[in-house]
Amino acid sequence: MQSVGGQGFFELRILGRRCLLTFAHVLAPNPVIDLTINGQPRSFPAPINVSALVEQLELAGKRIALERNGEIVPRSKFDAVELEDGDALEIVVAVGGG
Repeated sequence: MQSVGGQGFFELRILGRRCLLTFAHVLAPNPVIDLTINGQPRSFPAPINVSALVEQLELAGKRIALERNGEIVPRSKFDAVELEDGDALEIVVAVGGG
């Protein structure tokens, strides 16, 4: 069996004077990662970075502080920080008032 670009497999069998070529298309499951956000388990499509997570949580444009596994993630690093399965996040949203 040979892999075809990660999309499937083909097999070539020689049967006497005949050849049999079979191809099986293998659908990869949608990978997900499990995160804990403010103590609550959540699942998201993988891969995902902090910026994409903030978008999915509808927090884009809001003043937030985000901690990943006990370390503060600066807003300037949101695009660069890829989240990993099992990460624990704490997200605080600043609320103004008077």
